[in-house]
Amino acid sequence: MARVVRMFKTLKNHWKKTTVGGCLLIWGGNWLYGKHCDNLLRRAACQEAQVFGNQLIPSNMQVKKATVFLNPAACKGKARNLFEKNAAPILHLSGLDITVVKTDYEGQAKKLLELMENTDLIIIAGGDGTVQEVITGLLRRADEAIFSKIPIGFIPLGKTSTLSQTLYSESRNQVECIAGATLAILKGETVPLDVLQIKGEKEQPVFAVTGLRWGSYRDTGVKVSKYWYLGPLKTKAAHFFNTLKEWPQKHQASLMYLGPTKRPPEEPEEKPSRPSLFVRIYRRLSLYWASPQEEIPQEMTLEPWEEMQLSTIELSITTQNRQLDLTRTEDFMNICIEPDTVGKGDFINRGSQKMCDPQLCLEGSQCVQASRCILQLPEGTEGSFGIDSEEYEAMPVEVKLLPRKLQFFCDPRRREQMFQPAVQ
Repeated sequence: MARVVRMFKTLKNHWKKTTVGGCLLIWGGNWLYGKHCDNLLRRAACQEAQVFGNQLIPSNMQVKKATVFLNPAACKGKARNLFEKNAAPILHLSGLDITVVKTDYEGQAKKLLELMENTDLIIIAGGDGTVQEVITGLLRRADEAIFSKIPIGFIPLGKTSTLSQTLYSESRNQVECIAGATLAILKGETVPLDVLQIKGEKEQPVFAVTGLRWGSYRDTGVKVSKYWYLGPLKTKAAHFFNTLKEWPQKHQASLMYLGPTKRPPEEPEEKPSRPSLFVRIYRRLSLYWASPQEEIPQEMTLEPWEEMQLSTIELSITTQNRQLDLTRTEDFMNICIEPDTVGKGDFINRGSQKMCDPQLCLEGSQCVQASRCILQLPEGTEGSFGIDSEEYEAMPVEVKLLPRKLQFFCDPRRREQMFQPAVQ
């Protein structure tokens, strides 16, 4: 008992050291508990993947091949370690024939896609930039009509992973997010996503699943990291310092666009069975003896282009992938034109909102729905486009919507939610 009293007196006399030691002990305990929970998540995911790996396949079927495009530079260089600890064991236990392709520099994925041989699955392990590179390389191929039918999986490892909000349910931490995304690939549920084809006057087209941004909010958002030393005030500081430049900041352009298009009925996945020999012979004879019918020329009605002159602080062209609705009857992309009459205070506040949700179309903005548009910029226009968080030189472009172009794996629960409007 005397020893216990002596210990408490010592702690009381050295209360500063006691406080620091107690804080370190609590922090260390929480860190160890978090690591323990992460290991439990990994173990549960591996056990679930083992169920897929133990399934028997017919002798006349080959093991499915999956090609993984991994960007080790994503998430500030942590992507490789995150993939090997949280995703790779699940993929190998699933029974897939995995080939991991690691990119060494920006733009390499586009070149590698041109040389890719046949594969059953394409898995993108990285962020928005990696997704944009892979789908651009895929759709630039001469045989893109065949390769675009290959289902694509996305493992979110980047700093910005916009698609994860569409394809997967909310996660408590990064380990759960990566493991859940990898398991969703094994479950096989897919959803069709729209793609934007963005073509300049000279260069090859670039493809995007999120959209294109051009304006002051995007330019300022790129510079926010420079003010890291201001902590939570860095976003507002970046927008404040931007207002000290030329004001108001206006971006002039000319926009021509076509309206939404009706969604055609989905093609049946299974091909109809071949008719019998007698039916085929009868059809050929009936076509041979039938009198030729004169074709009536049909007049093509071309939809007129709408044209407008823009003066905006920011222009964004985005797909509907963020709020995917599989029951909609029209295909279109959203064009959001922000007003150029924004005050400096509103610019700072709206900029903070744009950092949280880049696709947010704020109050007072003009929204246009289009299936195709042409953006003409005045000569000598400087600045950059943001295409799926990747920077490109600003130039006149034609943007075309490719509806339901690619199939992405998704969480079955999220897919059910996309059909809920039809149930209601």
